[in-house]
Amino acid sequence: MIALLRTSPATEENRRHGLSQFLIDMQTPGITVNPIYNMTGNHDFNEVVFDDVVIPENHLIGEPDVAWKQATSELAYERSGPERFLETIYVLYDLVDLAAADAGERLTEGIGRLVAQLATLRNMSLSVAGMLEAGALPEIEAALVKELGTNWEQALPAKARDLAPVGPSAPGNRMTFDETLAYATLIAPKLTIQGGTREILRGIIARGLGLR
Repeated sequence: MIALLRTSPATEENRRHGLSQFLIDMQTPGITVNPIYNMTGNHDFNEVVFDDVVIPENHLIGEPDVAWKQATSELAYERSGPERFLETIYVLYDLVDLAAADAGERLTEGIGRLVAQLATLRNMSLSVAGMLEAGALPEIEAALVKELGTNWEQALPAKARDLAPVGPSAPGNRMTFDETLAYATLIAPKLTIQGGTREILRGIIARGLGLR
């Protein structure tokens, strides 16, 4: 794993001074990994406990005490990637399959709106990727992608449930859709936590707009 660790005290001028990044060998004595299970019974998160762990100096990544900039650059990549709005995309696929036999005006319009929103998120993600490739640090733009993207994918199961036709459908289709919807509903709460909570992201965006 990569860990952001405090190696020196912060200064009055810069509270983020004193942070360094290290590459951690997970087989190092003293490291314990405890899985954190979600409501589906699976686990995407872990609690990692360090008990008197010694990290070799040559495992330092970059310069000591100034790793906050490295971390924010990495978070820009993490927060703006397509995985930040595609984690429940299978719900949309199944909704389209369910609607294929008989899509009314309301359902057709609803799917169109969802696809248009998805296309917008994709273009925003590509834009941030281009900025990163050019050497920029789009911290605010990446926070916007994650804030909008995770809100979209978190709300998708409920929107799909509201749009789904309630009449008879092809054998097996409705069961597949209901199973997909149930799974997505259970994992949805974690989406606005991982990679930066909604509150943190909105704070970054507000600061960038001069609102705080």
